[in-house]
Amino acid sequence: MTLIDLSAPAVRDSRLDGLPVAIIGAGPIGLAAAAHLVERGLDFVIYEAGETVASSMSSWGHIRLFSPWKHLIDPTAQRLLEADGWTAPRYQDKAPTGSELVEQYLVPLAALDSIASHIVTGTRVAAVTRQGMDRTRSTGRAETPFALRIAAADGSTSEVTARAVIDASGTYLNTNSLGSNGLDPLGLAAVADHVTHALPDVLGVDRVRFAGKHITVVGAGHSAANTLINLATLIHTSPETTVTWVIRNKSAVRVFTADDDELSLRASLGAKVKKLIDFGVITVVDGFEIVELAKDGDRVDIAGLRSGGIEHIHADLVVNATGFRPDLSLLREIRLGLDEIVEAPVKLAPLIDPNLHSCGTVEPHGFTELEQPEPNFFIAGMKSYGRAPTFLLATGYEQIRSITAYLAGDLTAARKVELVLPATGVCSTDASASSCCS
Repeated sequence: MTLIDLSAPAVRDSRLDGLPVAIIGAGPIGLAAAAHLVERGLDFVIYEAGETVASSMSSWGHIRLFSPWKHLIDPTAQRLLEADGWTAPRYQDKAPTGSELVEQYLVPLAALDSIASHIVTGTRVAAVTRQGMDRTRSTGRAETPFALRIAAADGSTSEVTARAVIDASGTYLNTNSLGSNGLDPLGLAAVADHVTHALPDVLGVDRVRFAGKHITVVGAGHSAANTLINLATLIHTSPETTVTWVIRNKSAVRVFTADDDELSLRASLGAKVKKLIDFGVITVVDGFEIVELAKDGDRVDIAGLRSGGIEHIHADLVVNATGFRPDLSLLREIRLGLDEIVEAPVKLAPLIDPNLHSCGTVEPHGFTELEQPEPNFFIAGMKSYGRAPTFLLATGYEQIRSITAYLAGDLTAARKVELVLPATGVCSTDASASSCCS
């Protein structure tokens, strides 16, 4: 694999001089990358598809994270903020909601003079390539600027260049399929208006849509558990609401086996869901593999394979809480080395295999594990984990610290990867499950 030592100007081609590092996504990881690049004195531009920073996190802002504040703030970002007069949240052992994290940390970070002018919102990166080179051409590739195809909110497109690219676009907008085979179930298009994304705000803006309906939640992870608990709360004021929980396995192992989880909020989810099941508030249908969806008047007929035969569940709304996967379509012309199972970088994949690791047993890792065959291109944050549900923000911050040190030519710092994570118990034995770590 070809590496560029950016600390040695003699090996830097003039075509790269003066170009910024392009960051895709202005969420926690993208903004942390900006903070590190500021401290390193490297120019950058952040391209955010949403109209505001952290738009994906804001969409599930009603959900409380598992991690406390002390694990959610990047140290370099904190230094920059405090130098500007910002004060860290007082209760460091308390876990914030997504909205609290955005409003109290990410918005102030994005508003810093050293960062704000480098953020372009309402702009989607549709594709990444090399200037004048598709993925098949090798000669001079490492010295050729990246070209990013940009799609603006008004429908116009343009291209920009960069010396390096950090893809921190996350996975939240790209859900796993409701079907156990990885494909959308037959008939999904005909009932799409009855299917919602994970983590709907059933006690807030989505309340009217959910109240009094029969809701089927599909998925065996903590995203499903959060929604089930909120739906149970909705039942108190709308008792005609009914809830069915569909899982493809015999047990939601990641929700119910967390006795040793040091992230207490996550550990408590399993106990709450179990009580709701025991009290008959939630009906569980396990071992159910969805194969087809069909209209049933104003409802959805969910057909699934169970115990060797086809069974049917009828619902008003279906919540897809089956987890997330990376959108790799924009990287078609980039040379990627991804694990064939979890779609994570090949050196990282064995460290995050959900069959072997929990969030807390993942080893610290940096640019070495995240390197791609494409020089100076990195996937960071949740997207770097592919389909593995074991990501913690603290892990992503360490990724960024190492990557930006490498881009600055500080290989000593880049290789010195250190991180202490909380012991977090079992995450999953199902790589298709939703992300359990925050």
